[in-house]
Amino acid sequence: MTARTLTLGILLCCASVARSTSGLAQTAGLRASDIDTITLHHLAQRIAYGSDSLQFGELRLPEGRGPFPVAILIHGGCYYSKYATLRNTAALADALTSAGVATWNVEYRRYDNPGGGWPGTFADAAAATDYVRLLAKLHPLDLSRVITIGHSAGGQLALWLAHAPRPNENSAPSSPLHRVSPLPIHGVVALGPITDLREYQTREQASCGNSAVESVLGGLPAAVPDRVALVSPIELLPLGIPTVLIAGDRDGIAPLTSMNAYAIAARLKGDRVQVFTSPGEGHFDVLAPFRASGQAALAQAKGLLGVR
Repeated sequence: MTARTLTLGILLCCASVARSTSGLAQTAGLRASDIDTITLHHLAQRIAYGSDSLQFGELRLPEGRGPFPVAILIHGGCYYSKYATLRNTAALADALTSAGVATWNVEYRRYDNPGGGWPGTFADAAAATDYVRLLAKLHPLDLSRVITIGHSAGGQLALWLAHAPRPNENSAPSSPLHRVSPLPIHGVVALGPITDLREYQTREQASCGNSAVESVLGGLPAAVPDRVALVSPIELLPLGIPTVLIAGDRDGIAPLTSMNAYAIAARLKGDRVQVFTSPGEGHFDVLAPFRASGQAALAQAKGLLGVR
């Protein structure tokens, strides 16, 4: 079966699911606020990974004894606190938990929060990810099966977190993003992701409506090239792990051209990358488990984790 055939099969199957759901599911181009109203079925434990009020995550565990594979979810919102919270990724986390995956849905400081921006936003995402090791001491988590899932700006963070630092990068103690022992990530599902901070900065006003990249980096990419080199996914290739990019074909933040540009660059460096698009869907549909792109996200995450 070719990748194209697999893609079409997933989307056709998922489209039939979407047509059979409520009026909300039938509306093309869901909003962030629509996603935040999706009913959740699993209780979540809110756990702090740091001392700031925004340094916490929600842990959801499936039924059974485990050990369970782990998905770390990171919401988007243009790195701006007014646009999204971890409630935006909660429905996807909840659906994965129903499928037998432990989920760690994380909050973090954005550039307009005290301590956010550079390097706090990135340091928070890293601290939340590495905190999974501590969670595994108290809960039945399988650290040999861990993936990151990120939406929009969170997609950039998810790809960055999966990057194993090479010498002279953020492995150096002098780096503001130094991590003593990063948690190994075994796959990435990037949803409507920002894959190239330099490229996205040139068109962010038409989508984010603000200076997201400049604000989170503390300067335009041309002014802070060292920071861009540390965190922009396309400049960190190869990741060396399976990567999946998913978006609706009406997604203005992650158009097919930007996802394909990343995929081509990654494949040229030896990475295994798949790209999925869902007809008629926008930027937030991928977060809804009943939409075609959301169903594809669930299927790909389960595939990476070896869950049936």
